[in-house]
Order: sequence, then structure tokens, then C-alpha cells
Amino acid sequence: MPYSLHNLLPQFNRWLSVEKGYSLKTVESYGMDLAEFASFVDHAQDVRQVEARAIRSYVYALNGKNKGSSVARKLSALRTFFRHLLREGIITHDPVASIATPKQEKHMPVFLTVDEVFTLLEMPGVGDAFAARDRAILEILYSTGLRVAELAALDLERLDTEEGMLRVTGKGNRERLVPVGSPALEALSQYLPQRTLLIRERIARGDAPENKAVFLNHRGLRLTTRSIERLVKLYALRAGIAARVTPHALRHSFATHLLEMGADLRTVQELLGHVSLSTTQRYTHLNMDHLNEVYDRAHPKARM
Repeated sequence: MPYSLHNLLPQFNRWLSVEKGYSLKTVESYGMDLAEFASFVDHAQDVRQVEARAIRSYVYALNGKNKGSSVARKLSALRTFFRHLLREGIITHDPVASIATPKQEKHMPVFLTVDEVFTLLEMPGVGDAFAARDRAILEILYSTGLRVAELAALDLERLDTEEGMLRVTGKGNRERLVPVGSPALEALSQYLPQRTLLIRERIARGDAPENKAVFLNHRGLRLTTRSIERLVKLYALRAGIAARVTPHALRHSFATHLLEMGADLRTVQELLGHVSLSTTQRYTHLNMDHLNEVYDRAHPKARM
């Protein structure tokens, strides 16, 4: 059997999807990165003949055209691929093992102040056809810290309004329970009658109804991540904070404000769905005044 990169890609993609539970988007990204590498070396080359120097040449070529984060992502795809081949016994040594991941610039998470968030939440008004829906989206993003893809994929059956909880399927197909604040639940209750109306209108047109999705567009179909990003930008523009606001900025704000109010890092990690605590530690960028206040209030020597 030929062990070319081209021939092994379908099997590797199935393994990522079925065994590892990676999302379709992640599988596609890995596939594109590996196809790019295959083009660099040779689609027909036997993977057993790929050596570390070929990987180094590839990384060197990438460095001149890509950001450090992009190079690191492509190298991660190669690392995962060759480790998989090693476990399957297709190769006897990992050519990526000796390749160091390039250093990346550290970017501090962009977050809003509490006042900015409250201003943003008030932006959907009576003149907006989907004000109730948009207000519910903004409230839930800030109340739960969901990723935009998680919000777009949210189904009604996964929302427990009585308990104030929702069940989320996040990265790597991992599930978590997230509490929903009362303002977000109230905003959601204001929107749900409009959702019912959108479904009825869709049925009246002879179209199949979208019965699962929580958030629908004007055609009664599931709202896309791109649409959610656009509406957040629209209301941020109204609020005068457009340059800094994305759905992910609301996720950052959620985490930052929780930590500022005394939540522990492990709890925030669980709420955000981070596998590694080090990922959550990015949010420990609290200002020195707040840290000094906590120190003065909590440290025995400070109280003396």
C-alpha cells in the first residue's frame, strides 16, 4: 500500500473527526495545512521518507510569509499527523519531534469595561426589527462567555430556563453546563414569541421549519456566526466602541469581570470550557489597583 501524504489524508481526517471529536472546521483547517505541506514536498512522496530537514525547510519558507501564530498552527497540524502515523505503526520515527514551535507574540485579550458592556446591551431599540433577539444574543454572550460558534449552534432543547442553565458543546466536542443570569433569561423570554412567529411564517411559505435552533434569521433559519458578528459590530458602532467589540471581546469581558469580582481561576476555566488552565490565565490582567485592594483586604501582614 502506498503511504503517500495524499492517500493518508482521508484516513487522518476521519480519525480527527471520529476518534478525537474535532469540529468540522478544525478538521478542514488541518486538511488544508497538510495539503499545503504535501504540495511543498511532493504529493506522492512516501511519508516514511519525510525527514526533519524537509519540515525545517517548510517552516523556514512559511516564516517569510506568515505570522508566527499561523506557522505554529500549521506545525501543530504536522505534529498531530505524524504522531498519529507513529501510533499506527506506519512510521518508525517522528520527523517533527525535533522541530521547535516558533515564538509567538503574546496578545492581551481585548475586553470592555462594565459601563461599556451595559451601554452595548442597551443599544437594540424599538426601531430594530429584531431588537428582542439581538438583545437576547448580547445578554447571553456576556452572561455566559460562550464562543460565537457555540451560541450559533445552541438548540432550544439544551436550554433550561427554569434552572437557568444551558448545555454547550464546545471545542473537541466537549460538553459543559453554563449558568445563565436572570437578565439574559428575561431577554430570552422576550425574544421566544418572535421565534415562534418566524417558524409559523416559514411553515406558511411551505418551507421546512427550523425547530431546533434558538436564534433564527428573518427567513426562520439558524443564525450564522457571521451574522452574529455583524450584529454585534452594528450595536458596538452605535455605542461608540466599534473598534474593540466582537463576540469574543464579550467572552473576554465575561472572564475578566468575573475575576475582578473574586471568582477563582478554576471556576472561570470550567465556565469558558478551557482544557488548560494556562489558557484561562490570560485573563489575569487585572489592574494593579484591584490587585492592591485584594492584597490589602486578604493578606495577614497587610492588615497588620
